[in-house]
Amino acid sequence: MDMVDIGRYFAALLMVLALVGFAGLAVRRFGMPGLVKPQGMRRLTVVETLMIGPRQRLYLLRRDGVEHLVLAGPDGMSVVEAGIQPPPEPALAQVPA
Repeated sequence: MDMVDIGRYFAALLMVLALVGFAGLAVRRFGMPGLVKPQGMRRLTVVETLMIGPRQRLYLLRRDGVEHLVLAGPDGMSVVEAGIQPPPEPALAQVPA
């Protein structure tokens, strides 16, 4: 086996890895029905998290425009408050030119 063959093997390996990477990016971007939803169609987001103890954490989750406050700890999870209306987003201040 000479250096030309080794170079071909590495080039083929890089090409296959690049194709797999591009396929993964395409699936994340456009989604694949039944497997992955595209980014624009997500209904659930984590708005904010707060550590309140060494093993307890508060999560503020938003689903379909409604927020829920959830406490997570080693004993499990519990909903502290549900159906919170998020505050209106502040309008961007217009700077005079």
